[in-house]
Amino acid sequence: MRVLAIAAHPDDIEISCAGTLARYKKMGWDVFMCHVSNGNQGHAVIMPDELRAIRRKEFLNSAALLGAEGLTCDIDDLCIYGDMREHREKVMDIIRYARPDVIITHSPNDYMPDHVAVSKLVFDASFVSTLPHYTTRETYYETLTPIYYMDTLAGLNFIPTEYVDITDTYDQKMEMLRQHESQLTWMKDHDGIDFAEFVSTCARYRGLQCGAGYAEAFTPCYAWPKVKAERYLP
Repeated sequence: MRVLAIAAHPDDIEISCAGTLARYKKMGWDVFMCHVSNGNQGHAVIMPDELRAIRRKEFLNSAALLGAEGLTCDIDDLCIYGDMREHREKVMDIIRYARPDVIITHSPNDYMPDHVAVSKLVFDASFVSTLPHYTTRETYYETLTPIYYMDTLAGLNFIPTEYVDITDTYDQKMEMLRQHESQLTWMKDHDGIDFAEFVSTCARYRGLQCGAGYAEAFTPCYAWPKVKAERYLP
């Protein structure tokens, strides 16, 4: 079995679903992690080209801790457009390459343009990637894959319908997050936030909702035929 997490920026997966991916990995699943944007605008001092390389390395270090394959569409920050065919095809090729049994991505009502655009791209690309005569670099993938939307930042405007207990994988999630040193520093300097504490608090809050020590929250994409009469989360 194979799971693909597709997020906008190199640290978004760690924030919202790394504990869940670690549980998949313990179950023997193949795990693929993809950031659509290269995150090159996420700093006030480090220039974009240098930051792009730094964030790519941080992401790969995080993926290596999990034993996941790290992928990227390498689109600049704030240049992702949900209606752009070129961007949809980039995401299509990620899906066709990974051939997942389940996809995790951003909620359509998340807080910033890149997240919202990626959510739409994944929804559209997951359908179009099944069409054999729509040719791209990768061979078409015939499965209409179920999609789960992961929590928004701070859980705002997100009502979970599914929870994953990540108590046993919480430490691994936080170690993966700490690989993104450039962003932890940026959030401290730019927003005055201890971002590791922020993410930990959100995981504890979701845990309180479902009777777990720590948890991550999701809702399935309720679109036919992606809804299945079985649970795909671990």
